[in-house]
Amino acid sequence: MEIQALTRNARMSPRKVREIANQIQGRPATEAIDFLTLIPRKSARLLVKTLKSAVANAENNNSISVDQLTVHRALVEPGPVLKRFKAGARGSAKPRVKRMSHLRIILSDGKSK
Repeated sequence: MEIQALTRNARMSPRKVREIANQIQGRPATEAIDFLTLIPRKSARLLVKTLKSAVANAENNNSISVDQLTVHRALVEPGPVLKRFKAGARGSAKPRVKRMSHLRIILSDGKSK
């Protein structure tokens, strides 16, 4: 059975989050939480929050123990983009693109439906 949690509009570039998300795929859920708490990056904090939400979904909605869960997939998708301008030389304007991302963590207990 697959359980998922989704964090939308996280104010961080998807490229930065994918670096960490790719490292937790295939790990047991408890090991992935421990791994993420040791990484001093904002992307790790966002991922551990989403991962804990997925674990809570599994425990409360499906009565699955944390020990049985593994991170099946950790997907990071691009979200909306904030387009801003900053003052440039000689009165011109330089564009700034502030990216957001959607984080999706899918846990599996190893059993098919």
